[in-house]
Amino acid sequence: MTAPIPIRVLIADDDEIVRAGFSALLETRDDIAVVGTARDGQDAVRAAGAHRPDVVLMDVRMPVLDGIAATRRITTTLVPVPRVIVLTTFDLDEYVYDALSAGASGFLLKDVPATTLFDAVRVVARGDALLTPDVTRRLIDEFARVRPRVRPERLTQLTAREVDVLRMLAAGHSNPEIAARLYISNETVKTHVSSILAKIDARDRTQAVITAYESGLVRPGAP
Repeated sequence: MTAPIPIRVLIADDDEIVRAGFSALLETRDDIAVVGTARDGQDAVRAAGAHRPDVVLMDVRMPVLDGIAATRRITTTLVPVPRVIVLTTFDLDEYVYDALSAGASGFLLKDVPATTLFDAVRVVARGDALLTPDVTRRLIDEFARVRPRVRPERLTQLTAREVDVLRMLAAGHSNPEIAARLYISNETVKTHVSSILAKIDARDRTQAVITAYESGLVRPGAP
């Protein structure tokens, strides 16, 4: 049996200890390979272009070019687009929402257990969003309040059922939960999600959720 191709990871953090620690942890997994590290945002953009990682672990606060600007450059200039996981010290870091808007697929606290780190890399590598209802909903509720809400024209392309599915995605529901609430199959949910991403030009579920909040389709704090 042919061994699966490992997930290529780039680690960007201005703290050498963090870079070394995450590298050592990730290299213990057979399905993950660290292809490079970067000490600042500018270095991260350069390294991402050179190594073409599948996933970038990106610190928010770095010198020369911060993690938000680096994330935006990476997600708008590279093809295929690497998935970016933002690293932060605080679960409600004021910069995390901006990073998600810039194209990140999720965020992690730097003190996460090793198993959570491994799972996060695998989740975003396969195109899923690194979203949990408790932390992410609080984050978006907090910072979406001050964002202008202009409904993008592409939202008008969604069917009524797709709007329902997008609202549930924004509430943090998983595919099985959406299927149960709408009385449809998991496969039908997957089909709706794929259609939603294509119609609103979102790379993954995280970006779909951001669009739902920023457009006003979902209001912060709404049930």
